[in-house]
Amino acid sequence: MAGTEVIKLESEGTEERVSCPVCAQELPASRINVHLDRCLQPPASVNDTPGSPPVPAMEEGSQSSKKRRLSASSTTFPLFHRPRPGLENASCPSSAPSCPSPAAALPQQYESGKSIPERLEGKPLADRMRPATLDDYMGQGKVLGAKTLLRSLLESNEVPSIILWGPPGCGKDTFLPHVECGTVTLIGATTENPSFQVNAALLSRCRVIVLEKLSVEAMEAILTRAVNSLGIRVLDQDGHSDAEDGDSGGSAEIPVYIEEKALSTLAHLCDGDARIGLNGLQLAAQAILAVGKQPNSLKPEIVITEDHVKEGLQRSHILYDRAGEEHYNCISALHKSMRGSDANASLYWLARMLEGGEDPLYVARRLVRFASEDVGLADPSALPQAVAAFQGCHLIGMPECEVLLAQCVVYLARAPKSIEVYSAYNNVKACLKNQKGPLPPVPLHLRNAPTKLMKGLGYGQGYKYNPMFKGPVDQDYLPEELKGMNFFKKAR
Repeated sequence: MAGTEVIKLESEGTEERVSCPVCAQELPASRINVHLDRCLQPPASVNDTPGSPPVPAMEEGSQSSKKRRLSASSTTFPLFHRPRPGLENASCPSSAPSCPSPAAALPQQYESGKSIPERLEGKPLADRMRPATLDDYMGQGKVLGAKTLLRSLLESNEVPSIILWGPPGCGKDTFLPHVECGTVTLIGATTENPSFQVNAALLSRCRVIVLEKLSVEAMEAILTRAVNSLGIRVLDQDGHSDAEDGDSGGSAEIPVYIEEKALSTLAHLCDGDARIGLNGLQLAAQAILAVGKQPNSLKPEIVITEDHVKEGLQRSHILYDRAGEEHYNCISALHKSMRGSDANASLYWLARMLEGGEDPLYVARRLVRFASEDVGLADPSALPQAVAAFQGCHLIGMPECEVLLAQCVVYLARAPKSIEVYSAYNNVKACLKNQKGPLPPVPLHLRNAPTKLMKGLGYGQGYKYNPMFKGPVDQDYLPEELKGMNFFKKAR
């Protein structure tokens, strides 16, 4: 995990030595806890106060000193550029990067002197759109909203040591650079459970803050901010731009627009991952601009459509919408491929869904249904096979359960098919739905008679107990009104 890894070194003698993740000093493992307590404490001032315990010196040019040295090219994000009390007038150490002012890193709308292709070059859009202020940070209201713990600490200039745990693209990279010049506050970011991936001594000294997957609304806000930074205008459903009076400045550059529906589609398809959404937007814009540069292109304007952003996503990420049309298209294709006994195509559609991020339990539930609906009594073992696959998926999850689902899909595709039970039950439902008037009563001989009153009313009278007879029993089991009805043939 970036920023939090404790580097294990070869053991010297009988005790293992480790490297401190804060100052990179090497020391015996038994002393790491005491050392971290002291190392993570902010100094009272820049210079050591009299009587304070001396900090172990490290030789200039040593391996530990090199690890400790900050890269001169690194940048401090102004989101956390808040000096602690007592350090406001302290000068940055010579090894630290220059401290940019918060205003210097605030995102601009766009540079009017550059064309859109020039703005798209260089750093990836996802990197340039990193939040510079708390107001730019989208989709984490529970963590950074008003009166939350982390926001209160930030606004009071007290940045604790924290570990951010959340899915990819939800905003953890934002926090990785150093927070302050001369003072180290450990901030880690991971998609893995820190309980299993972080050193226990380090974890006990940090607060774990869980970040949520970005909502569609948050993604739309991030993408809108990105298109504004590029100078791309948004077209609503009526074809009107959100900046009809935009500052073209007399430039001969062809205006670039993006459909509002395209932004909405991109926000839905990126599955809460801002990096995927921004990369898809960048690829779509670059592709359409490349076409517009061709000599035979005489278009007075360029419009990025829904198809363009889907193509951009297809290049950078498997296109699969868990909540939209593609979700139902793929499960339908899987169902029909198994029904047609095409195991090859069935595996393809299964992988298309799982690799696109589909919930494996959703697929497993559909396989259980298929085992009874389409295979049925032609192979009674199909249902236990599907139920076992579902239970296995529930126990071990992805990615281990993918082979369980693959085995079940191939079994069901190759199994004989019968819809006899499925069709008969549908006939029963249709009979009940089309019943005119009240439903027919249960025949008296089929009713239970637990009391004398019920027996006196004729409940259970005339019932023939089948185990008492050696041969078949002539007895009606349907209401009188449905006598002769055969739901398996649907004929009286």
